[in-house]
Amino acid sequence: MPPSATYYFPTGFLWGTATSSHQVEGNNTNNNWYLWENEPGRIVHGHRSGLACNWWGGRWREDFDRAAETGQNAHRLSIEWSRIQPTPDRWDEDALDHYREIIRGLYQRNMTPLVTLHHFTDPIWVYEKGGWENEETPRHFERYVTKVVEALKDYVSLWVTINEPNVYVYGGYLGGGFPPGKNDLRTAFQVLAHMVKGHAAAYQAIHRIQKTARVGIALNYRSFRPARTWFPPDAWIAAFLHQGFNAAFPDAITHGKLRFATFRAEIPEAAKTQDFFGLNYYSRDLISFNPFSKSGFFYTARYPQEAELSDTGFLANVPEGMFEGLAWAKRYGLPILITENGVEDADDDLRPRYLVQHLHQVWRAVNFNWQIKGYFHWSLVDNFEWERGWTQRFGLWGLDVETQRRIRRPSVDLYAEICKTNSLSAETVQRFTPEIYAKLFPE
Repeated sequence: MPPSATYYFPTGFLWGTATSSHQVEGNNTNNNWYLWENEPGRIVHGHRSGLACNWWGGRWREDFDRAAETGQNAHRLSIEWSRIQPTPDRWDEDALDHYREIIRGLYQRNMTPLVTLHHFTDPIWVYEKGGWENEETPRHFERYVTKVVEALKDYVSLWVTINEPNVYVYGGYLGGGFPPGKNDLRTAFQVLAHMVKGHAAAYQAIHRIQKTARVGIALNYRSFRPARTWFPPDAWIAAFLHQGFNAAFPDAITHGKLRFATFRAEIPEAAKTQDFFGLNYYSRDLISFNPFSKSGFFYTARYPQEAELSDTGFLANVPEGMFEGLAWAKRYGLPILITENGVEDADDDLRPRYLVQHLHQVWRAVNFNWQIKGYFHWSLVDNFEWERGWTQRFGLWGLDVETQRRIRRPSVDLYAEICKTNSLSAETVQRFTPEIYAKLFPE
């Protein structure tokens, strides 16, 4: 008879999914990504976000119903700056009311909102002034944050100031396919420094308005490992990437000192401006030092050969990297929220294994009494995946983009069992992912 056990999570653990405004709302036509989508060759197959999941048109109601009915007790969503402040001198009170209604909808379903204030998109007027290259942008961001928090303080006490500032910088300023499509290390550093300042100003503004608020960032943690452990240059370049991509921003908002590549900056006002650590984890890279790399960055990256790959090869299933990321984040001495984790999988073949194996790693960390407070799966429903358009399907629920029909994938029921029982049980694993049962419940 196979062994049986149940891996329980702490009482009060937050179970949810994560979304972002531009990816689900639809008809976001006043931000930099709208401009980017309309430039030829920027998005795979020329895809557009268009109606997205039509949340601005009200489809959030049925999606929240689905989340609540399947046991989720929290949801992470973002506010679209360009809706709230369409021009430098105008606030849109109707848009604020709209967000108030959406967030009240979470309360009515007994779901805790985690609200992100900046998730990759900037208003066109900010973009045209140079975006985060402009030293005035942190001040503009602080004004916007103040407006939003004043409006939503009765409903929200968990805030993410900036989502994945490291991805924003690498994507837009080191050749990664995000607007404005630049490739300049000094400018990347400048943008990162301004985002540190913007976060710090937002943190102080939130706490002025709401003393009991808990404020953090959501950082995309990438596991960089040397491809050849015996070869020191591989270890050096992997450590260099870890510092620049993973550690630079959280170090800056912990100690007030930004260290990125060869650049340094003192930003003392940013010290200790984080109440929790938001960790996004997806995959691991094996790094080889390569002075002849076509990327111009002296390294090449590949996925572990034994790892399962997602639909388009965009991600590899390496659950051990989740535990590694949590161990690293723990060193900042803060409670941890897993603010994103998931995999693109239109057929829902890999997702059940990916989800179960990653949550098992989360449970391992919890079992060491690490202060992990919640898990937000990316994503609730298929959405527009930035420069990759509609080619990747991350949703527990599928989406027919043409008809807006939602498609229930088996992972909906898997995640529901986990959320409703606050646990990962042998019975659940046996039913949904029997092929990995022996790995999680060895005899």
